[in-house]
Amino acid sequence: MENTKIDFLKTYLSLYIDHNTVLAGQQQPDSDYVILDVRNAPAAIKKDQIKGAIAMPAKDLPQRLGELDATKTYVVYDWTAGTTLGKVALLALLGAGFKAYELSCALEGWKGMHLPIESL
Repeated sequence: MENTKIDFLKTYLSLYIDHNTVLAGQQQPDSDYVILDVRNAPAAIKKDQIKGAIAMPAKDLPQRLGELDATKTYVVYDWTAGTTLGKVALLALLGAGFKAYELSCALEGWKGMHLPIESL
């Protein structure tokens, strides 16, 4: 039973990427990381996003997979870590064969750490 729990936890944690890894990757000249803002809201409601993110709402992602570069690593984020849009987007990306992660701290954590954001 304990091994099952440990295996589940390892799998669960493997779906996430931390902000330090994303920031370091973004600073590389030919970064493999592409950040997707998957919140299902218009820019007027969102107001800001992680600097350099591409807005691609989770509800539209399955129809827009053809716009993505299969050689890149996608990092999706939602409003908070407890919401499900990031997980829905991650499922769509992984199911289509893309390398992808959910940002472990979501937008709320990113902003709480005073990391780079931009106004919309």
